Amino acid sequence: MVKVWVEWRDGPDGEGDGGFLLNCGASAESNIGNLKWITDEGFVVVGNKTTLGTPGLMPILSTLRFFPEVSARKYCYVIPVIKGGKYMVRTTYYYGGFDGGKEPPVFDQIIEGTKWSTVNTTEDHANGLSSYYEIVVAALGKTLSVCLARNENTLSHPFISALELEYLEDSIYNSTDFKQYALTTVARNCFGYNGELVSFPDDPFNRYWQPFVDNNPVVSSKSPIIASNFWNLPPLKVFKTALTTSRGKTLSVKWPTFPLLDSNYYIALYFQDNRTPSPFSWRVFNVFVNGKNFYKSLNVSTIGETVFATGWPLSGMTEITMVPQVGDPVGPVISAGEIFQIMPLGGRTLTRDVMAMQLIARSFNNPPSDWRGDPCLPRENAWTGIVCSQGKVARVYSLNLTRFGLSGSLSQNIGNLTALTSLWLGGNQLSGSIPDMSQLKELTSLHLENNQLDGSIPQSLGKLEKLRELFLQKNNLSGRIPETLKNKRGLNLLVSPGNHLSEWS
Repeated sequence: MVKVWVEWRDGPDGEGDGGFLLNCGASAESNIGNLKWITDEGFVVVGNKTTLGTPGLMPILSTLRFFPEVSARKYCYVIPVIKGGKYMVRTTYYYGGFDGGKEPPVFDQIIEGTKWSTVNTTEDHANGLSSYYEIVVAALGKTLSVCLARNENTLSHPFISALELEYLEDSIYNSTDFKQYALTTVARNCFGYNGELVSFPDDPFNRYWQPFVDNNPVVSSKSPIIASNFWNLPPLKVFKTALTTSRGKTLSVKWPTFPLLDSNYYIALYFQDNRTPSPFSWRVFNVFVNGKNFYKSLNVSTIGETVFATGWPLSGMTEITMVPQVGDPVGPVISAGEIFQIMPLGGRTLTRDVMAMQLIARSFNNPPSDWRGDPCLPRENAWTGIVCSQGKVARVYSLNLTRFGLSGSLSQNIGNLTALTSLWLGGNQLSGSIPDMSQLKELTSLHLENNQLDGSIPQSLGKLEKLRELFLQKNNLSGRIPETLKNKRGLNLLVSPGNHLSEWS
């Protein structure tokens, strides 16, 4: 079984906002060694908790949260972050037959408004293992949402065992444009190493470095490495061993050990001459990836070197080949490697609309359970009752929660949804006054009938040039009907029965 050890990290301001380690479904905080896990309460508002009966499980694998509500379009964790910060997000899954089935469910996971991947833990479950997924992404706002969602292959309930956010230093993977892309982890390995998983405390960012051995000779390092010499700040332990070959021979490493999807990848390779430091402790070789020149005349010393590519096309099996310079007294050497698939972000919803919808959700006492995360994206997982525009930047242009059992009030922030064309909230139990909607220049249809609204009808409604339908009957409205509404041509206006309005004939 894969062992998972994660720390609680402070952010750059030392206030503890650099990382969250959520033990999903747990009822209390727990400490594993020096590592602190907290419950997921408050980060998610839906789902059920359960504890697995499998003996000997780690605490973070022994509980989980599952999501039985079939009608919800997604189930979202929303976590406070540092706007503009770079984070490694890791989700961990251990099925354990929590639903009485024999195979774990297959479902999607979503980061902000982009589908991240499909979660399929069937093979790991068959081998008694947990599964984890990693992605590196920038926070474009003050919160980051991680969501699960059903797909056509989901036969039971999506679930999650642990969710981690780790703040990364600016230099790490900084050649990636994180406003347009994310990096999904494919492989991260220590070459020539066959021990336990390398993570915290060796890696202060708790990245997982898996062991990797093949038929090549293994050598051990005789000199220390300074991690700050490398942009990606690898842990010193990954340089303890390396793969090599004899003098004059080509070193070939087939890595990763599984075929890759046809895509572009971020590749980072780490090297160190393993010998005792001296004026002669260096070696020069060319690096090829699948026969294509990756780096020419790489000079590797005991200080160490790293080379990387930010958009390298790969498909199928991959082979890293290192060809020595003629006359080199020793063969090539390689210590570690990382590879990420470059994932384009799937558009975004206009920030103003996102903020408005979040505040509108708070004004309702019982909003739909999937009203978390991005309101519009992915499109197939938009919030219940929401229809959004197409295009690179999505806008909310329709909201329909008719007879949804809503209570609470109508937020003033409805006026910030300036692309809105229809707003249907009839047949609920909403109270309070009708907010100012003077900015909704595109609004054609407004249904607020059969609620408990009071106060007067706003004068501004009559100034909405495109408004053609206004239903306000069966409320507790009072005062005079605005002249701008009574005289508005082409408007279907209903204010009775109900209400206590004057000057209507």
